Amino acid sequence: MLWKLQGFIRDEPFDPKDWMIPGYNCGNYSLNEETLCNAKKIYVRGRRKLKCKKVADVVEALIGAYLSTGGEAAGLLFLDWIGISIDFTNISYERHFKVRAEKFVNVQHFESLLHYSFQDPSLLVEALTHGSYMLAEIPGCYQRLEFLGDSVLDYLITLHLYNKYPGITPGLLTDLRSASVNNNCYALSAVKAGFHKHILQSSQKLYKDIKETVESFQELSLEYTFGWESEKSFPKVLGDVMESLAGAIFVDSGYKKEIVFQSIRPLLEPMITPETMTVHPVKELYELCQKEHYELRKAIVSYEDGISSITIEVEANGKVFKHTSTACDKKMAKKLASKEVLKSLKGANFS
Repeated sequence: MLWKLQGFIRDEPFDPKDWMIPGYNCGNYSLNEETLCNAKKIYVRGRRKLKCKKVADVVEALIGAYLSTGGEAAGLLFLDWIGISIDFTNISYERHFKVRAEKFVNVQHFESLLHYSFQDPSLLVEALTHGSYMLAEIPGCYQRLEFLGDSVLDYLITLHLYNKYPGITPGLLTDLRSASVNNNCYALSAVKAGFHKHILQSSQKLYKDIKETVESFQELSLEYTFGWESEKSFPKVLGDVMESLAGAIFVDSGYKKEIVFQSIRPLLEPMITPETMTVHPVKELYELCQKEHYELRKAIVSYEDGISSITIEVEANGKVFKHTSTACDKKMAKKLASKEVLKSLKGANFS
């Protein structure tokens, strides 16, 4: 690093006994003089080892400091200062095809739901088109917009949580983001808004999966259910559509993130708060095993006919607790198995 930032990282307490006056030379306590790239001199005494991750974390923290105090312009200037030159010049996105949007989607209905009027409604069509829907009139599916919207929503929700909860710990802030930015939360919001009824697709399996998922949640109070807490996986397309719509608004508005947040945030309500958030079972089990010195053994994973099966096993005080769960995806299976093992551990009598 040109600015030798690693030399300024304080990762150990200050000890007055080891402090020396800069420029003072006396036997083994002499300081070495080094010059930074701006010709400023610093004095160093010996060498110390720092892990690359610690240096990277400090750089990220500095980016966050500039971003939170001076905005994105200040963050970009800092990046340029440390040698990471990024050009964010906005170039108008030109569409090379025309689509009669009203022929495929109810544009007015979506503009009312999103509180946003599209300059180019063909972006709305693209955002709702699954890869199975093959028509020459629609040359692309939602995947590019989903890729973009995923990053935009991640950034916006992270910024929202950081500003709304200034006093909470970094760990809790990370948990809040994980609980807010995931496919199940987005998918549940899409179902509540009725987006599943408007997805352009021609896959019988996908249609069946969406239908079964929506029916299984009709008995629940969707207003107060978070996707994070769900014990069943949503079809990925439902969460993807929420992200692709965010990407479509981002492009159509001329890359205005604030407009994206104004449109999408109401659909995500009620957002998870520190009071309503539950710890993810996988993380809770890991932390419990660390605290009580239980042995969390390596998970056993198997696949059959597209179904994931995971066995979680913990040895605690001479007893073995294990559970096997199956689900359409590995993460959900691991979550369900961990939840059952946790329940057994909490109810166990070790006396």
